[in-house]
Amino acid sequence: MDFTKFKSLLDEQMNWPDYYQFKFVAKTDEKHKVINILSDCEISERVSKNGTYTSITGKKLLNSSDEVVSIYHEVSKIKGIVTL
Repeated sequence: MDFTKFKSLLDEQMNWPDYYQFKFVAKTDEKHKVINILSDCEISERVSKNGTYTSITGKKLLNSSDEVVSIYHEVSKIKGIVTL
């Protein structure tokens, strides 16, 4: 992911502070890593039909695009993560 371009787009489209919604898909046995990173967000989860994957949505009031990019940067280190 090109974080510089993404940060620029966020600054163009958002007025900070604002709520931002994160969406990720992780293997169910790895979902705890995402939840730990999003620990101070409102979190909802949905497990796939066969239980292999979990969709995780987190919503949080953030003050800048730097905070958004920081969270994406941390989550991107998780093996097999899908960012939506």
